Amino acid sequence: MMASLSSSVTSRSYRTGYSASLSPVNGNRHRSLSFLSASPQGLKAHELCVRFQRKSGRSSVFMQDGAIVTNSDSTESSKSSFKGLKDEVLSVLSEEAAKVGSESDGQNQSTVSITVVGASGDLAKKKIFPALFALYYEDCLPEHFTIYGYSRSKMTDVELRNMVSKTLTCRIDKRANCGEKMEEFLKRCFYHSGQYDSQEHFTELDKKLKEHEAGRISNRLFYLSIPPNIFVDAVKCASSSASSVNGWTRVIVEKPFGRDSETSAALTKSLKQYLEEDQIFRIDHYLGKELVENLSVLRFSNLIFEPLWSRQYIRNVQFIFSEDFGTEGRGGYFDHYGIIRDIMQNHLLQILALFAMETPVSLDAEDIRNEKVKVLRSMRPIQMEDVVIGQYKSHTKGGVTHPGYTDDKTVPKDSLTPTFAAAALFIDNARWDGVPFLMKAGKALHTRRAEIRVQFRHVPGNLYNRNTGCDLDKATNELVIRVQPDEAIYLKINNKVPGLGMRLDRSNLNLLYSARYSKEIPDAYERLLLDAIEGERRLFIRSDELDAAWSLFTPLLKEIEEKKRIPEYYPYGSRGPVGAHYLAAKHKVQWGDMSLDQ
Repeated sequence: MMASLSSSVTSRSYRTGYSASLSPVNGNRHRSLSFLSASPQGLKAHELCVRFQRKSGRSSVFMQDGAIVTNSDSTESSKSSFKGLKDEVLSVLSEEAAKVGSESDGQNQSTVSITVVGASGDLAKKKIFPALFALYYEDCLPEHFTIYGYSRSKMTDVELRNMVSKTLTCRIDKRANCGEKMEEFLKRCFYHSGQYDSQEHFTELDKKLKEHEAGRISNRLFYLSIPPNIFVDAVKCASSSASSVNGWTRVIVEKPFGRDSETSAALTKSLKQYLEEDQIFRIDHYLGKELVENLSVLRFSNLIFEPLWSRQYIRNVQFIFSEDFGTEGRGGYFDHYGIIRDIMQNHLLQILALFAMETPVSLDAEDIRNEKVKVLRSMRPIQMEDVVIGQYKSHTKGGVTHPGYTDDKTVPKDSLTPTFAAAALFIDNARWDGVPFLMKAGKALHTRRAEIRVQFRHVPGNLYNRNTGCDLDKATNELVIRVQPDEAIYLKINNKVPGLGMRLDRSNLNLLYSARYSKEIPDAYERLLLDAIEGERRLFIRSDELDAAWSLFTPLLKEIEEKKRIPEYYPYGSRGPVGAHYLAAKHKVQWGDMSLDQ
């Protein structure tokens, strides 16, 4: 592993001035960080924003004037703690602090300018600005950074700050005064009003950015929180009139990435007229969820799971997404896309690819995305008989009447857009041949949840069949990864009930995150914004991934829409269409979220 001390923004910079960033000597990224600041009073160490993946091997500490190698074999490396490595780095750096402090002041400094395009929208107010503040609060943003809001609304800097301040909370940690942190953050926020297709307005933005960059190396990140029909106009103007001339320029693009293969390909082609592929960060915020990121860790770092991760031991896998509310007056956007495009084609399919992929060569972004693409290209075309679609209708419960989907004033009265969909998918490769991957997503259901359920095969020749009864489903093991809410991982096992008799019970080995970890889980947007700033692409979608995903769902969507398939209606607040149960039964599966001990 290698540690480097730098005052410039290379992978990450910090408000403290200098950073020690760690990376393996074999070229793979290491995500463990310690933070250092040099001052006339001495060297200070900060344990902030720590995220890492350990890898065994020889370690070294690299200074600006050379390398100091510490001897450790792979066994010792694997056992050494992050604290030990941090202390080792600190001991070396303490000898060089004065020298580095004097040499690095004013040299090779860089700045990051973050422009939120569409700053007056709900996504920006509720997610992007709060996520940026959380990163600032945790000292994960560079020492020199500026945030600009850009939209068509007329607004001053003060008005933007007032708007943003209403959504900021110090929810992560109370190490420092919340009010002071907010004031410091808001001083870094500015606003520029302009049209999304105006070269002139983006040129004006460029001038303002340069004033704040003050001659430093400028790195610029544009977050497109705008409707997809104006993506290309905004990218064209930002690229030609507001790109960095001496640093990097990156653009985060929010879904939807088209409506089908054809429109997605056209969007990608248009974006690539102005940007290189490595400048485009297609964001799927579900990939930034803590439990989704933990999925590969759970599988590849635990010996008990990896040997079981195949058709030999797994009977089926379920990806379940449900919301307990409807469109609530915002059906205009949803009616144009529907639940399949909105949830299944991106969120759930991306999680499926992560779940089912082969072991990547390394944790490098391209190696992981290569394996995900292989999974998507191995998937069998989806058949209409393996799909159930539904739409919620009005329902009165407890004296309260909930409106149906077409009762929403923003939705056409004759709309057939599905608000629920269930599908059985198959991966035609050696690992997963014959294993049904069931997806289910819906609005206005009985509960809010997102989870992965892995149901294992029955125990052959089970000695305790008499004790468990005839329902074999209750006697099988199930691994549940609850993405939200109340993040948890639990394994259902069979266990003897205490007593003189031989009675078996199904129990949970439960890792409830709120009970195990005191620190609050960061929002997905925090992780993804931080990754975009440092150029980490592992959790962003590559263009060939997008092509493969649309190739899978486009024929199905065309059949549903061209043949005007009528959805099965289900009451608001119910468990969804009955057809979903028949679909599961067809593949000899029972939905895991329907059992009493779910």
